[in-house]
Amino acid sequence: MTREELRDLLETLHDRYNRPDFIEDDPVSVPHRYTDPRDIEIAGFLAATIAWGNRKSIVRNGRRLMAIMDDSPYDFTMLATGRDLLALHDFVHRTFNGGDCIDFVRSLRCICSKFGSLGGFFEKTFVRTGDMRFVLAEFRKYFWSVPHSLRAEKHLSSVERGAACKRLCMFLKWMVRRDDRGVDFGLWKTVPPSALYLPLDVHTGNTSRELGLLVRRQNDWKAVEEVTEALRTFDPDDPVRYDFALFGAGIDGAAFRPHP
Repeated sequence: MTREELRDLLETLHDRYNRPDFIEDDPVSVPHRYTDPRDIEIAGFLAATIAWGNRKSIVRNGRRLMAIMDDSPYDFTMLATGRDLLALHDFVHRTFNGGDCIDFVRSLRCICSKFGSLGGFFEKTFVRTGDMRFVLAEFRKYFWSVPHSLRAEKHLSSVERGAACKRLCMFLKWMVRRDDRGVDFGLWKTVPPSALYLPLDVHTGNTSRELGLLVRRQNDWKAVEEVTEALRTFDPDDPVRYDFALFGAGIDGAAFRPHP
């Protein structure tokens, strides 16, 4: 497959999948229920946090979590009393349980209290560092600066330990990317889409390898950097706009093999 053919294929897949029709069964549908940017941020972060496993289960549990939070995720995060937080105790998604959820809400409250919103942290930290890798590292340190259970830490990946940070990268994509497709929100104006990294999972990884965009076999941070750099050669200003293209082709079972 020539470079021009690969570009055409990526654009075709982008047009096919990066559209509202594709999000109904996707975790991004959870924050799409809200209009207040602060609600979108909290709902998006929590939906991304539980975004592994069956997509329908993720969406169902994400909506159930929002219902527990009275469908006002920001107000609940900031105002919930200790008794209110107990309502989260029975929530579970795979290994993410109610105790983890309570720890996450407490950490989110700390960040929003300090920076005004969840986006406030990311925007201010990016302006200061200019590198999303540093932002991810600082976010995890600040997030766990409040008392919490050690078991909850496994649900927030560490870029410093080489994790792909798929769920964090996906959340950042939702909040930063801006286009007219109606999928991503584009709330954070001071972070350019060019700074984003591809949310790498088994589907995007497999499709990227089929297309020759990724050689590394492990889905870790080195692979994230490799595939994102490859996508930047096609669109340096917005490389992760191909995320849904790669993911959609992966879950649909499409196989793309280079021509001999």
